[in-house]
Amino acid sequence: MTTAHMWFDPKCPWAWIASRWLLEVEQVRDVEVRFHVLSLAVLNEGREGLEEWYREWLDTAWGPARGAIAAEQKCGNDVLRGLYTALGGRIHHEKASIGRELYLSALAEVGLPLELADAADNDEYDQALLASNQEGLGPVGEDLGTPAIHVPGADGELVAFFGPVVTPIPRGEAAGKLWDGVLLVAGTDGFFELKRARTRRPTAD
Repeated sequence: MTTAHMWFDPKCPWAWIASRWLLEVEQVRDVEVRFHVLSLAVLNEGREGLEEWYREWLDTAWGPARGAIAAEQKCGNDVLRGLYTALGGRIHHEKASIGRELYLSALAEVGLPLELADAADNDEYDQALLASNQEGLGPVGEDLGTPAIHVPGADGELVAFFGPVVTPIPRGEAAGKLWDGVLLVAGTDGFFELKRARTRRPTAD
């Protein structure tokens, strides 16, 4: 069994798609996924030259990430899988407004303490977010973001990469084949980038 670690920002649609892809991979490959929080708001704090729409997007990204890291700190890493699904379903499928009602609803769905919603509006857990960012992006590249994935390579060395950025969600054996290919290229010594222009918006379904 291979353990894959994925760092996600709850608000990022590309991370959401990658996370659902990994859950598909679990069904067709001997892979178990562990989820970790990565805050794009923390990553871009103080950065100049951001487009205005992205600055506004980041303003509402603090709350979900703070709530998720608070849940992990208080209740353990295992709770992130269910909480991310509860948050992501509301954010990416239901298009729910980011705010306290969303946090309370998601926490209630997975049976976590409702007081964790208070973390969204204060900076108590921002150092934990920064540490999680550094853990996820250290082996990948600090100028990248989410999805970030770590997995042990064939020789036991860590294979870490940003991506994949893909839409729609690969399902079934197609998910497994993408996993095989991603591991092949990411595990190749000296391989850094394979990219093409995006021609579709992220599709959560």
